[in-house]
Amino acid sequence: MTVRGTTGPGGRVSPGRVTLVGGGPGSLHLLTVGAVDALREADVVLYDRLAPHDNLRSLAPRAELIDVGKHPGNHVVGQDGIEALMVARALAGSHVVRLKGGDPYVFGRGSEEVLACHEHGIAVTVISGVTSAIAVPAAAGIPLTHRGISHAFTVISGHAPLTDRELSGLTMLGGTIVVLMGVGTLPTLSQGLLRHGMAADLPVAVIERGFSPTQRTTIADLGTILTEAALAGVESPAVLVVGEVVRLAYRGDLSAGQMMDRAEEFLAADSSVPGWPVSGRTAG
Repeated sequence: MTVRGTTGPGGRVSPGRVTLVGGGPGSLHLLTVGAVDALREADVVLYDRLAPHDNLRSLAPRAELIDVGKHPGNHVVGQDGIEALMVARALAGSHVVRLKGGDPYVFGRGSEEVLACHEHGIAVTVISGVTSAIAVPAAAGIPLTHRGISHAFTVISGHAPLTDRELSGLTMLGGTIVVLMGVGTLPTLSQGLLRHGMAADLPVAVIERGFSPTQRTTIADLGTILTEAALAGVESPAVLVVGEVVRLAYRGDLSAGQMMDRAEEFLAADSSVPGWPVSGRTAG
């Protein structure tokens, strides 16, 4: 998607441009062709902590690489500072690539950065990325929907605790719940869902460091996930999945493709997956 630059202060249009790139969940194999092309043409790359940055020098051979990644509770460069740097480099005539993890418009603050470009007459293009909300559960063998089990999923941010109204709505909605940035608020989320009537034996998966060599999945149920997550030493970044589809992650060690091949066999054989319950099970 290309958003044409509007007239900035004083009626000027910037000679530079900005491309917001969704880098996916961290695997180079999940970068889009558009993302690779934009990086190759970039003069400056502002990249996030969760963006695929290990091979940036080869992907963006002529670009200045600037780390603007934010860690939980430690924002070396705040959002205002990132936008100011992005705008300044574009106004100076550079092609600035803002490389983000996942998709820029899924809890990525991409729309805020587009608006910052508009205010200064900078042309901006948005290249969508593979969101970790879907890809990371799949990497752990968990589909978000499955015929006869879940026909809907809801993606929420765990950056801040949910209100009682939001928790009640999630409980009544059904389907699969996916939580991004939810490790820090896991206590209030799990306790809140239980308080609003969600079943204590509903399975929960916490998938840490998706698509990295140290990817790990911890599976428990809603009533015990806090204890099991503490015992496992669960840390960010992680994606949380709440719902019956978690039962399809047999042993937590199958790829998405292998899992789907076996899912029907599992469900046909029994109403529960062999080896269930799996409270406290962690798989690397």
